[in-house]
Amino acid sequence: MSRDAGFSLNESVISPQECVGLIADLSAAGLPRTRAGARHLLSFPPVAAIARDSRLTRIAAEALGRDAVPFRATLFDKSPTSNWLIPWHQDTALPIAARFDAPGWGPWSRKGGVDYAHAPSWALERVIALRLHLDDCTARNGPLRVIAGSHHAGVLCDEKVAEEVRHNDHIECVIGRGGVLAMRPLLLHSSSKVMSDAPRRVVHIEYVDALGLAAGIRLAVG
Repeated sequence: MSRDAGFSLNESVISPQECVGLIADLSAAGLPRTRAGARHLLSFPPVAAIARDSRLTRIAAEALGRDAVPFRATLFDKSPTSNWLIPWHQDTALPIAARFDAPGWGPWSRKGGVDYAHAPSWALERVIALRLHLDDCTARNGPLRVIAGSHHAGVLCDEKVAEEVRHNDHIECVIGRGGVLAMRPLLLHSSSKVMSDAPRRVVHIEYVDALGLAAGIRLAVG
């Protein structure tokens, strides 16, 4: 991954047959679902196995420049019957094992029994997300759009996000089944609705160099 760009596209990381198998496992598991997919999947053995697979951890470790520990996995299941768009934003909330008070952290929220806090730049810079595409991601089924290099600006307010979007071009991240999009959480990104009959299923796995970010600050795993 280029540190300047803040993302990379890695084709054919796992095989199409492995993607089909993981889709079948997820469908048969009866996992609690949200409109967008399912949260906290590292407790599900097939997802935990792929999150720790050397083909993915190698990409994450190269981006972080050190060890890569998976701490959160989410399924995003976008299709014509479950469709949405995402405006331009950064991913700034992290799951926390126990609440604390510290400058730069918050506001807090709770999702699926887990506490989340919006985190400062120094913590988010230690995180990399890998988006494993279980289907071909084309220009018509809601690909992620990114603004290269925007992660260097730190955590942005809404006005600064709008300014970055006005003044910079975006890139559509189309990628084949089994490919992995690696991205920094502070990279500005968005996605459109699906405009075809093809689904767009993505397992979004986040890695960190160490679960303990600082004294009294530890990420939750799920």
